[in-house]
Amino acid sequence: QVQLVESGGGLVQPGGSLRLSCAASGFTFSYYAMSWHRQAPGKERELVAVILSGGGLRTYVDSVKGRFTISRDNAKNTVYLQMNNLKPEDTAVYYCKAARSGGSDYWGKGTLVTISS
Repeated sequence: QVQLVESGGGLVQPGGSLRLSCAASGFTFSYYAMSWHRQAPGKERELVAVILSGGGLRTYVDSVKGRFTISRDNAKNTVYLQMNNLKPEDTAVYYCKAARSGGSDYWGKGTLVTISS
């Protein structure tokens, strides 16, 4: 059974930090590119960060560059999103995704991140 389980969300004050984790099982994690997406109320889901299967190429949406870092530990079948200097506009449900070109893709159920004073 394929599973992607996000954790680490919560309520944080502006300027704070949070690390999200996504634990994968049921597929060969190291073959897949992993990404984080978010969806704020009333907005479309947007891609936040991508890390390729080898971990060497990472990309971010402009709004989080310099603040967020995506990483992965293939030995633990886990992808992370370190979020620093959080802003209210970062408030969203964050989802992790596993994908291979021309192959299957999988989504987690999401974890809520709320940035508020």
